[in-house]
Amino acid sequence: MEAEIKGTQAFSYIDIELQPGETIISESDAMSSMDADIDLTATFNGGLFKGLLKKYLGGETLFVSRFSNNTDAPKKITLVQPVPGEIRCYELEGGEFNLQPGAYLASTPDVTLGLRWAGLVSFIAREGLFKLTVSGTGKVWYGAYGALLEKEIDGEYIVDTSHLVAYEPGVKLKLQLAGGLFSSFFGGEGLVTRVEGKGKIIVQSRSVSGLAGWLNPKFR
Repeated sequence: MEAEIKGTQAFSYIDIELQPGETIISESDAMSSMDADIDLTATFNGGLFKGLLKKYLGGETLFVSRFSNNTDAPKKITLVQPVPGEIRCYELEGGEFNLQPGAYLASTPDVTLGLRWAGLVSFIAREGLFKLTVSGTGKVWYGAYGALLEKEIDGEYIVDTSHLVAYEPGVKLKLQLAGGLFSSFFGGEGLVTRVEGKGKIIVQSRSVSGLAGWLNPKFR
């Protein structure tokens, strides 16, 4: 399988070439175009019960799409995410990676999608009560609104609420005020997420909630 992320940071998409016998799994409605003889099968996202949990608690779709090349020649498919923004690929080698709700886009068949409790800290930080975990061996494509910024942390780091997209298992989340009580709330920052530990985190440069907060007053 050959996959290449193309487009600008604002409008990334994935071009994938499936060799005979290969399959790619994606969120439902992620396909923008494909060769006509690629086979599409819609299945529950981990079964009916798990699919419902991932939909309502993990921000993912109830169904996933399996695109298979059952011909004897290479076939191409293009996948996109629902919001304008950047797409990244993470390669799993038997480990695990945590994704915030709605970040998952696609994966190779040997990757397992799970749902775990993220905690009240994550909920108050507008990151959701649950997190999506991807594990196994293979590639995972994920994305978010805006550009994606990668940080390697060893200790502590501050991320604004609703901007954390993904993080490795060695990273833990805590919540705090951005500064003092007066500065935090009158300076517009309020609560922030303190990430602690050692590993990689991915931060989005924009947030949908921030966009909504900017737009709402203009429609009153």
